[in-house]
Formats: sequence, structure tokens, C-alpha cells
Amino acid sequence: MNPEHGWYSTEELAELLGVDPSSVRRWRTARPPQGPPFVKVSARRTIYRTSDVEAWLLKQRVDPSAAA
Repeated sequence: MNPEHGWYSTEELAELLGVDPSSVRRWRTARPPQGPPFVKVSARRTIYRTSDVEAWLLKQRVDPSAAA
């Protein structure tokens, strides 16, 4: 997959976030699921839309000045 075409593979997403791919896989299997929305292309292939990843990252944002 190529992020420039709108999709990340599990490995590309993990690299972007600076985590191990196993962490991304664990998020998918958690109950309830964690991490950004995903698409199961097959039993062995999952992809993530770049706009979904960006929206999820914005939800994770913590503004320290707003918490004060």
C-alpha cells in the first residue's frame, strides 16, 4: 500500500506511529477494538484509510493548556 494513494498497510501504520506492527494487530483484536478504523481485505490483509488515521490521531490529541 502507498499512503499517497490513501491507504496504509499495518506495517506502514506501525512505522508512522513508531510502534511495532504487533501493537497495531493487538489493537484490532482488543475488545472493544482500539486504534483507527480498518478494512479487512482478507484473512491476512488489513488496511487503514489515511483520513481515518488522521481523524483518529486528532481524537488522541491532548492539549495541556485546556486541561489546566
